[in-house]
Amino acid sequence: MGLKSDNWIREMSLKHAMISPFCEKQIGRGVVSYGLSSYGYDIRISDEFKIFTNINATVVDPKNFDCANVVEHKGEICIVPPNSFALASTIEYFKMPRDVLAICLGKSTYARCGIIVNVTPFEPEFEGHITIEISNTTPLPAKIYANEGIAQVLFLQGDEICQTSYKDKSGKYQGQQGITLPRIL
Repeated sequence: MGLKSDNWIREMSLKHAMISPFCEKQIGRGVVSYGLSSYGYDIRISDEFKIFTNINATVVDPKNFDCANVVEHKGEICIVPPNSFALASTIEYFKMPRDVLAICLGKSTYARCGIIVNVTPFEPEFEGHITIEISNTTPLPAKIYANEGIAQVLFLQGDEICQTSYKDKSGKYQGQQGITLPRIL
């Protein structure tokens, strides 16, 4: 298994629509950087957010998620309350090859502000927007910028094709559009 370079990512995105829209160079002046990097791709978040709230005082249950636990927000900036959590979605839509797994890590610009980004791996043949989990670990409100970088994706190509892909399993998040809340099938 090997880490894939910028040339491989460019070819897979331009010829096979692995990442769409695809930014062929890294944009970083005056913004949290996004686009193609040496061995990865810095993804952006859209301007739609779901911010967790305790207004309705319900329990967060991944098997029976109550939409009253989140407040919807649309805008160029999202303020995540102290010690709180928000969800967002990537601008980019992914179509993962059958022999590739992607791992996503938060950008250091946000991490240095106490903002932790968590994304689960992109499995082989996963397709869709990526739901991004954003934690504000600080005792202060945190500002998140829409349409700018939030995390970096690293692509690992296997030595052979996997036996069962995410598509083969009819994964519950396959084809997701925008922010997708937890679901159990």
